[in-house]
Amino acid sequence: MLRTRLCDVLGIEVPLIGAPYGPFDQVELAAAVCESGGLGSLGTAVRPVADLRRQWARMRELTDRPFAINHTLRPLNEEAFQATLDERPAAISFHLGVPDDLVKRAHDAGILWIQQVMDVRQAEQAVRAGVDVIVAQGGEAGGQGGEAGGQGGEVSTVVLVPQVVDIAAGTPVVAAGGIADGRGLAAALVLGAQGVAIGTRLLASVEMNIAQEWKSRIVAAEARDTIKLAHSDRFMPPFSRPDAYGFPRSLRTAFLEDVEAHPERVQPAEAGPRIVEAMLTGRGHEFLPFTGQSAALVHEILPAAEIVRRIVDDAETILRRTAEACTRAAPH
Repeated sequence: MLRTRLCDVLGIEVPLIGAPYGPFDQVELAAAVCESGGLGSLGTAVRPVADLRRQWARMRELTDRPFAINHTLRPLNEEAFQATLDERPAAISFHLGVPDDLVKRAHDAGILWIQQVMDVRQAEQAVRAGVDVIVAQGGEAGGQGGEAGGQGGEVSTVVLVPQVVDIAAGTPVVAAGGIADGRGLAAALVLGAQGVAIGTRLLASVEMNIAQEWKSRIVAAEARDTIKLAHSDRFMPPFSRPDAYGFPRSLRTAFLEDVEAHPERVQPAEAGPRIVEAMLTGRGHEFLPFTGQSAALVHEILPAAEIVRRIVDDAETILRRTAEACTRAAPH
């Protein structure tokens, strides 16, 4: 079994974290990832606290293994964050900013902190804040990630991960963005990471509670079918703090095409609540089907346990064969 120091820090068996999906119900998926030896995650965005508590209770019924609850600064719901501290999950994961005051509150409650970063500056902030795990997310990732605009702008995973490893001061680094199979996990370990976070590949799983249409679009998608949304401020919730930022990557929809072509037509006061309502009623994919470029590597919908097993087993095989090939090629 492939094991790294990340496993020891998080109390898991394989170096794989299932990504959180904001407001989408992912309890069955997260539990399946936990039962497969990884770290499952639960999102909190825009959901009422009573709803979150019901999800957490269901999660604990399905697994007694460690899991993470995610929060962001778009925006931070203080009531939900305090409820998370009271819940005492194994870890809190966080992105779209590095809030050192919240890190301290989590540590005071005995909860590990997993900090997602999108650039070197954020990684340096994370080290200073004393986080327990750093997720280096490249611009290939779905959901909310790095800079949009220009000819791409975002830092790729293969460039970002080594930079973060170099400044992590021994803190385990997890690679995210563009990783959907064992080749990605093997590559991440070679770059110096201690594991991977998997998002898009697990969206297309049997257990993930999203529309079948969204899953089918992921399976059919090419990498260039996903787009970074430079004008997401027109319809996404505002950030709680001035240094936070993030731009979603999504499959195309008629709504998004219109926003990107004519942002001035979109009224935030109307579009934002409409999208939140759609997400909470299972129609979020009609507006904003978050998806990363690794969709191009997803060819079928599988149970989460099978996805995790294949990624870990294939990575082990690749690393072993690579080491053997290098040994055979070495001069004697």
